[in-house]
Amino acid sequence: MQRTRVFLDNRPWQEALEEYREVLRGAGALAPGQGEKQPTRTALGRVTAEPVYAVLSSPHYAGAAMDGVAVRAEDTFGASEEAPRRMRLGGEAVVVDTGDPLPPGFNAVIMLEELNFPEEGVVEIRSPAVPWQHVRQPGEDIVAGEMLLPANHVLRPLDLGLLLAAGVVEVSVYPRPRVAILPTGSELVDPNPHPLPGQILDSNSTMLAGMVQEWGGEPEVFPITPDDYDLLKTRLREALQRSDMVLVNAGSSAGREDYTARLVAELGQVLTHGVAIRPGKPVILGVVEGKPVIGVPGYPVSAALCAELFVRPLLYEKQGLPAPRRATSRAVLSRKIPSALGREDFVRLRLARVGDKLTAVPLGRGAGTLTTLARADGILRIPRGSEGFSAGAEVKVSLLKDLTDIEATVLVSGSGDPLLDVLGNVMRQLYPGRSLTLSPVGSLGGLQALRQGEAHGASLNLWDPATGEYNVSYVEKLLAGREALLVNLAYRQVGLVVAPGNPQSISDLQDLTRPDLTFVNRPVGSGIRLFLDTSLQRLGIKGEEIKGYDREEFTHLGVAAAVASGRAHVGLGIYAAARVYGLDFIPLAAERLDLCFLRETWEEQAIRDLIQTMRSQEFLKEAGQWGGYDLRDCGKVVWQNY
Repeated sequence: MQRTRVFLDNRPWQEALEEYREVLRGAGALAPGQGEKQPTRTALGRVTAEPVYAVLSSPHYAGAAMDGVAVRAEDTFGASEEAPRRMRLGGEAVVVDTGDPLPPGFNAVIMLEELNFPEEGVVEIRSPAVPWQHVRQPGEDIVAGEMLLPANHVLRPLDLGLLLAAGVVEVSVYPRPRVAILPTGSELVDPNPHPLPGQILDSNSTMLAGMVQEWGGEPEVFPITPDDYDLLKTRLREALQRSDMVLVNAGSSAGREDYTARLVAELGQVLTHGVAIRPGKPVILGVVEGKPVIGVPGYPVSAALCAELFVRPLLYEKQGLPAPRRATSRAVLSRKIPSALGREDFVRLRLARVGDKLTAVPLGRGAGTLTTLARADGILRIPRGSEGFSAGAEVKVSLLKDLTDIEATVLVSGSGDPLLDVLGNVMRQLYPGRSLTLSPVGSLGGLQALRQGEAHGASLNLWDPATGEYNVSYVEKLLAGREALLVNLAYRQVGLVVAPGNPQSISDLQDLTRPDLTFVNRPVGSGIRLFLDTSLQRLGIKGEEIKGYDREEFTHLGVAAAVASGRAHVGLGIYAAARVYGLDFIPLAAERLDLCFLRETWEEQAIRDLIQTMRSQEFLKEAGQWGGYDLRDCGKVVWQNY
């Protein structure tokens, strides 16, 4: 087989996929295998390799369709209400139940409700029977020899019932495509709760195996292969012998120890190394021994997207099926999404129905942010010739979840807090199908989203130094002219998050100016950042005097993680986050965390479910276990302007 040079292309992914499929078809790699017999009872989800014909008629005998008595129709002629006809049971008439075979010589059934039994062994008939009334004839539903299902048909539960009713106890189906998954990298280790620094847990193998299984394939995950060219070659050859397709995970880029492209070129042919997408650019599409070998990038989001674009269509074709199209919907973007010309961007989104429109909240775009993939409701595709979309743009999104589930989501924008995750979890338990999505854009961003109709509610912790109050003045200003209300979630402890034992002996905000300390901040627009900046101003401290002042973490847990890992000595956060990481905490204030709603949507069922959850004993019990929260007013309306 011809070999090509190894380099990073920048091809449109559609062009690369089409060329790849043509080459694989020419090699016969995408043709479904020979049919294999499978017991019908266990054939759910399999694909028929040939037409399936009925072995038996259904029903295969003349049977009673009602409870009653079987008669000869001609014996009942002339019967009426005025002149009922009496017949002997066991001779002229026979009692039958639904499904019983019709006795020989009988050709009709009179239903029980139309009969009278004046004495034992006698039935009285008040109207004549029509020949074959209430009788299921042989072959009424299925005729022996009739085609029940065509080839290339995915077997559903109803199909299995049909086949078994027709006496088909085994069916010829295509073999499931066998897919070998080769995780590679000396830094990779099997998942465990205590990895060493520099070790990366192999989560991609299980994710890819699950995707393969979901698409009808049969995955086999090989042991982790370190960065050893000869060992990887041995493993690849072994995988080729045992599978129809090989996915080599990681090592697909052009680094010093990225061997995949070179190895595929040595053993076969590299058709594409690099496509114009983000994430997932360094994917490798190769053919070895007439079988597809795909180099899947190591970053989780890149791996998932490349599997979706390149593995999924091949697996379906190998089963004689077209890849099902993802459901789509129109949605309105809550924020601007920029994109570079020349590449196609795939952006993960959270979706929620707010009013009469579907609102799309962009998630993080990093190739390694697996959480955004797990939490995404949809994907937005930005074409190569576009520089992105502006906030408020209506776009077409591919749905990753059922639209019914998406429309049951409550979207809250604003300040992040672990308590909101707890609230969403409890609400899902109390109201199955209902979910809570948080768009952590800071308190000011949350109010703006609420004003523009891009959220059901806003989470706020905005302190007004002029009044000493929380949230009210900001709602009055940013929602001027709108009727609104504030519902308290909690009073939470805010302070300095430090390492266990406070080894730097930090005591207050003035210590942040020390040259031996590195600080980690919260973003501009968040309530806690406003508290910090106001407090520093009163102390006469400027931000540039604090090392790390411009370094921001978007969540309270992110601040705690930075301190726990040693990337910072101190951060401003909440007690609950410090407790999660076993850190010490120096309290500075107790701030009020409220949820803001507009009166016009207050009676919507989604919001009522959320409020009832806040007031529930289940939530109060769960929230109380976190520590650092005062829940005395939880679920209470603490302010309204109407």
